[in-house]
Amino acid sequence: MDSDEEELAKIEKLMSSPGFWQRDQEEVSRLSQERALLRERIDTYQNLHKEAEDAKLLAEMAGEEEDSSALKELAEDVAGLQKAIKGLQFQTLLGDPDDKRNAIVAINAGAGGTEANDWVEMLFRMYTRWGEDKHMKVQVIDYLPGDEAGIKNVTFTVSGPYAYGYLKSEHGIHRMVRISPFDATGRRHTSFASVSVLPEVDTDITIEVDENDLRIDTYRASGPGGQHVNKTSSAVRITHIPTGIVTQCQNEKSQHRNKEMAMKVLKAKLYEVEKGKLEKKKQEMHQNQKEIAWGSQIRSYVFNPYRLVKDHRTNVEEGNVDRVMDGGIDPFIDAYLRMK
Repeated sequence: MDSDEEELAKIEKLMSSPGFWQRDQEEVSRLSQERALLRERIDTYQNLHKEAEDAKLLAEMAGEEEDSSALKELAEDVAGLQKAIKGLQFQTLLGDPDDKRNAIVAINAGAGGTEANDWVEMLFRMYTRWGEDKHMKVQVIDYLPGDEAGIKNVTFTVSGPYAYGYLKSEHGIHRMVRISPFDATGRRHTSFASVSVLPEVDTDITIEVDENDLRIDTYRASGPGGQHVNKTSSAVRITHIPTGIVTQCQNEKSQHRNKEMAMKVLKAKLYEVEKGKLEKKKQEMHQNQKEIAWGSQIRSYVFNPYRLVKDHRTNVEEGNVDRVMDGGIDPFIDAYLRMK
């Protein structure tokens, strides 16, 4: 808790400085949110510590007096304490500096046509429901519908406390096995979708982008959006020439706002490239550590002939597939963070 208290003191000092509230509103919002999280975590720790000390004292008194009813009541209190401590322990797993950031998530369909597009839509719904359950904001940046049904690819942000820390466990290839509703012969199909998760780069991180390295194209939006969709070239595509990275946004009403969001995604990707170089060095030092690469299959969702969701990294299984597809992915997230 010492490090949390030190960090809280720094933030409160910054927020009390003259002119703080005239800063960029995104930075003000981020620091306010971070202060609230630290305050809540410190208060929770202090309250649990006090409750544990009280329980210890009551146990000694009840033991001396051989009060069985008091011991039974105490056992229930201790069970509640253990559950609360486990929740606090889980928060300590989110110690990477990027964990507290918002997340940028992109889902792309693999081979398989309409069935693969439908799988992307199912995953998008799963993450949306998970975000809603966590009281996080989900905002679509780019969206390309399938030719017949589903979604070819979708990019969205998930904004809330430790969004990236939780969702980084979802980065990789997701495999679905089911009898396709789009196949008149009732055959079983296997579909794949790739999920990419990046931390959103905040205003406190400087990512230098040379305007001469960018090619900016505008085009007419094709997905859901504002009143200008398909009427004006409001959608924006940005290509970073040195790296070949392409980002685009079409879901905002104005070209200016679409460019702003596309630049935000570009900076996040450039940040991830630099971070990846450091991670590569770490991987060379830890050859035995399993790499979660972009092309690796991390989880299977089987709807037929049996029903099971299995994470291949942690071996965690869940038989209630419907609960998982409704956003119940916490057991997989928890196991992944504990494994790491």
